[in-house]
Amino acid sequence: MKAKRVQLQSLRTEFETLRMKISESVIDFFARTMKIANKMRIHGEKMEDVTIVEKILPSMTPKFNFVVCSIEESKDINNLSIDELQSSLLVHEQKVTKQEKRSKY
Repeated sequence: MKAKRVQLQSLRTEFETLRMKISESVIDFFARTMKIANKMRIHGEKMEDVTIVEKILPSMTPKFNFVVCSIEESKDINNLSIDELQSSLLVHEQKVTKQEKRSKY
């Protein structure tokens, strides 16, 4: 039982300090976040979707600042699903990637 508690504490720390890496894609960041969240759930943590959404939004890289602000202002975070959030951020990521490719030419 103690080992399980120690493991959960380690996962909590990992979740709390989680940040998107500059070179990381939205898909990869969500996968990494969900992997930790699901491990926490397995160890008995009551991890609700809203907690994950509230963690992801401020953990995005600066290129997502505009869309994060927009999501926070226009959507009810308590009712925003992880899939909806991921879709919104993916659309933004694709636009940014297109603009970056265009500006290289």
